[in-house]
Parts: sequence; structure tokens; C-alpha cells
Amino acid sequence: MTHPEQAPPAFPDERPSAPAPVSPPFAHLPAPASERRAWLLAGSTGLIGVVVLVAVLSGLVGSTTMTAPPPVVVSVATPTPAATASAATQQQPARILARPSAAQQGLDARRFAAATQTHIARRWMEGFYPIYATAQSTFGVNWLLLASIHMQESAFSTAPSTYHGLNFAHCCGGPMQFNVTNGPVTTWNLVSDSYRYSRRPAAYDHMTRVHPSIYDDFDAIMAAAHLLSADGAGYALDGSAWGAAYDYYGHDATGVTYADQVLARAIGWSQHGFCINCGVEAGLEEAVHAAYGAPVLAALIEAAPAARPKASAARARR
Repeated sequence: MTHPEQAPPAFPDERPSAPAPVSPPFAHLPAPASERRAWLLAGSTGLIGVVVLVAVLSGLVGSTTMTAPPPVVVSVATPTPAATASAATQQQPARILARPSAAQQGLDARRFAAATQTHIARRWMEGFYPIYATAQSTFGVNWLLLASIHMQESAFSTAPSTYHGLNFAHCCGGPMQFNVTNGPVTTWNLVSDSYRYSRRPAAYDHMTRVHPSIYDDFDAIMAAAHLLSADGAGYALDGSAWGAAYDYYGHDATGVTYADQVLARAIGWSQHGFCINCGVEAGLEEAVHAAYGAPVLAALIEAAPAARPKASAARARR
């Protein structure tokens, strides 16, 4: 008999115990990081690279100036009077003519003679090469003619006051010496928007904040190419190119000298390669004058006596 107050004997727990937890393999190693971020970074970097490459190839960014001048379009033979004298005297209507003042005409002959005395650094010229190339492709004017006028007008923009003020005659300014006073519509006003016809290089020597500007290299050279094209110049360095240079300066005896030198220099470059600091070959200038300048100069001299009596009569009536 069991006493009521006696506790029952203790029996072991018959329920099965839970198995001890087993650690998974490599549980002691840190969990690998997610590769999603790495793939997103790689994809973004690749996309940025493609965009930059396309922009560089298209010229939108990263454009650098040429380190060499554009290729010469054609090598021009030295002109001869017999074959080309008639072309020099042909004047087409509606040409855009410069109108230099009397003071400018009196001083320019000496300026043209001294134009090659300033030494031009090759590094300075590199900023102009892309502009020459753009102007040539846009307006179809031989860049050697354009560069020769640039040399004649401002010694490749190294002449004093190229980028400020006006010249000694107080009429013209900038790298290409555009007349801004011969209004009511000045020569500059006629072609000042020429820069709009092509894309502006990302960088060049002298870029102004406001466009158009006679002091901006791109604006001025593009305008000069447009002006030469309107006056008949093309890729050929012939009588048409001489006539366009003659119009660029003005129809007088000094303008004949100007056109002779400009075209002779351009032809010399076409024959021997572009040379920044080379002067005009005397023999070539004489040949150009004989072919193109002499007939025009003769016509000016012939017309001068007829103009003098008219001027005297006009003064007598005052």
C-alpha cells in the first residue's frame, strides 16, 4: 500500500530529445557580396564610354586643333600672260568691293612690303588650320588664297591691334581687316553671319564671347571665305582668284599690288608647300602681275586722264 503522502517514484522522460543543430558547410565563412552593384557599375561605365566615343568622333567634344595645315587642293603652275590675260580683266556685276580710304591706300603699299618681317611661331598657326579647312569645305574657296589674305592683312593675326580697335585708317579691323565704316551697309555687315554655315571648332586661338565679331578668328575667316566666294574665287588659283583678291582690297593701283602678292604667295605654297614665314617669290609675283595685274593696271592708267578733267570741271562749278 502506498501512503498517500509518499511521492511516486521518478521515471525517466520517455519522449525523444530534439537532435542537436548541425552547422551548414562553410558557415564560418562570410557570405559573398551581391554582384548586382558591380554589374550596374560596369554597365554604367561602358555606356559612358560609348557616349564619349560617339561625341569625340562626331566632333561635339574633345576636338583638338590640327598640328599640320590642311592638304593642298592642287599644285598650280606659274601663270603665263598669253593664256590668262583676258581672264584677269573680266569683271562680273554685283561684286562686293572694299573701299579703302585715301590714307589707307597711301600706307598699304609699305605695309604689304613689310608683311613678312614678323616671325610667326608654328604653334600659333595650329589654331587656324581647322578654321581654314572648315572655310574651304563650306564655301569652296582654296584655303591657300584665304591664308594668303590672312597673311597680307594681319600677318596671321600678329599685327598690332588685330584684336582691338581699328587700323591706322580707322576703317577696318580684325584678323581679316574687314571694313566696318563703309556703310550704310558695310562690307562686314554683308557677310558677318557667315559663321552660321558650319560648326565652330571647339577651341581656337581667339574666340570672342559675342558673335559675330570682326575680332573672332572663326567669324572673320569664314566671312572672308564667303566674300571671296561671292566675288568668284574657287579652288583654282587663277584669274578668278586674282579678281576676288582685287575686289577684297579695292579697285585701285594698290589693289593690283595687293592681288599680285596674295595670289603669288598662294601659288608658291601650292608648288612648294605651306610655309609660314616665307616671303613671296619675286619671279612668281612678276609672272602673276604679267598675267593678271598688268592688264588691269593699264586700264586704270588709261582711265585716269579721263577722270581728271571731270573732277576739274566739278570743282570749277563749286
